[in-house]
Amino acid sequence: MTQSADTLLQVSDLTLHYRTRRGTARAVDGVSFDLRRNEALVVLGESGSGKSSLAKALMRLLPRNIERFSGQVMLGDMDIMQLGDEAFRKQVQWNRMALVMQAAMNALNPVVRVGEQVAEPLRVHRGWSKDRAMERVAETFRKVGVSTDFLQRYPFELSGGMRQRVVLAMALVTEPDVVILDEPTSALDVLTQASIMNVLKRIKREEGTSFILITHDVATSSELADRVALMYAGQIVEISDARDFFHYPAHPYSQMLMDSVPRLHQAEAPGYIPGEPPDLIDPPTGCRFADRCPSRFSKCSQDPPAFSPDERRRVRCWLHEDEVARGS
Repeated sequence: MTQSADTLLQVSDLTLHYRTRRGTARAVDGVSFDLRRNEALVVLGESGSGKSSLAKALMRLLPRNIERFSGQVMLGDMDIMQLGDEAFRKQVQWNRMALVMQAAMNALNPVVRVGEQVAEPLRVHRGWSKDRAMERVAETFRKVGVSTDFLQRYPFELSGGMRQRVVLAMALVTEPDVVILDEPTSALDVLTQASIMNVLKRIKREEGTSFILITHDVATSSELADRVALMYAGQIVEISDARDFFHYPAHPYSQMLMDSVPRLHQAEAPGYIPGEPPDLIDPPTGCRFADRCPSRFSKCSQDPPAFSPDERRRVRCWLHEDEVARGS
């Protein structure tokens, strides 16, 4: 994968396998993509496709049962996979890359005031004084739409939407280059979801922050996405500009996924995807979507590479082999 001048993050063949009693679970299996400056990349996929494991791999928040963790992750001109744990913690984690986890209440300490929790990355990673850190926290609270009156409150005193904004402030307070958002609106009502997405769009526009938004919600993701990467069974099967993906999906899984999304004034019933995702401990040989694919043919028994029908799209499907060959 060639790195362009505006590439901020370049991930190549990233692999994260877990050791379980039943065998090795291939949660992230050779994933490659890039993130540009001031870009929002949405990672879509069903539950169990490896999206959250991808976030953990990028942030190196790994459980103990790791079987394999490998690949190359270039942040600017630095391969952060080559850093030791201590160097990674000091140079990357919460400084240049930050994570907004699922379930905001679980990410906050219930017995510590939220202002102090948001200030912690500045005090631990930057060595700032308490007063200086709290000034930055107050500034960041205002950016995400939280009154500074909330600085002295405990998490249980806030609504779900406010807690989510506090966790977002915790990720933004160090002004990182990349913010990874793992299902940031999944537990919120529709109006609060829209409010959070508006905050993210404003921060991206005003601060130039790059986002990786991990979600299964197609409708919400379309609000922020510049590009979309679709994960299936631990692999990225399509990565496209958002407009191309939402209007002209290329992979059969992408097409069926978009067909399953209800639309206003839609005459026909939404479609559905038959079957279920494969077991990541014993994935099928060849294309992992083949058993559910209406376009399956003999070559699908072989593992497809990522074809590039045009410069804006990569698709892991044999149906695009002839299209690429004709283009060349």
